[in-house]
Amino acid sequence: MAYQTIPVTPFSQNCSLIWCDKTNEAAIVDPGGDAPTIIAAVERKRLEIKYVLLTHGHLDHAGATLEIAEYFKVPVWGPHIADKFWLDSLAQQCQLFGFLAQQSKMFGFSQVEPVIPDRWLNNDEAIHIGQLTLQVKHCPGHTPGHVIFIDNEHHLAWVGDVLFHNSVGRTDFPQGSHPDLIASIKNNLLSLDDDYVFIPGHGPESTIGAERSHNPFLQ
Repeated sequence: MAYQTIPVTPFSQNCSLIWCDKTNEAAIVDPGGDAPTIIAAVERKRLEIKYVLLTHGHLDHAGATLEIAEYFKVPVWGPHIADKFWLDSLAQQCQLFGFLAQQSKMFGFSQVEPVIPDRWLNNDEAIHIGQLTLQVKHCPGHTPGHVIFIDNEHHLAWVGDVLFHNSVGRTDFPQGSHPDLIASIKNNLLSLDDDYVFIPGHGPESTIGAERSHNPFLQ
């Protein structure tokens, strides 16, 4: 398997391309904005996009979803249905995150409209990308419908805003819950082996072992 992290938006959100290097089938995880940058990366690698996958409904993770899905003519899968209210309110989130709606395009959010996924995701579902399999885990806390994607064969995980290097996701947004977030991390991430690498929604990659040992929020 292979993947590429593409920082997008003023929030340096880690959009990811994940692909099977045997079939060239691919998925785009969290196209938060800067759609032309994402499209160019896909076309340079000549990948066949199968899905857009969303970890949660915040603007910086879902802001370019409609443009990307329409360009590649692919369905949108995820997050869990508990994040429907976030995806319904993407235009209003411009103000929540400090942008006026008319400024959104300038900041990389090209079509800030409600997103209705083609499929909501549930805990322990499997997503197949060529010969790759991603396991879905529902991880509420940062948002109530947050999901993560785990490749157990290659010990990789895409965790959105659940866990970061030496930090964890914010829980001060509507329906956030710090106890739920910590429980999600302990049950779904700290249960993995130490050598699992995770790609967070922002910032550098890390490993489960490093966070288990050194993350001050998990001690």
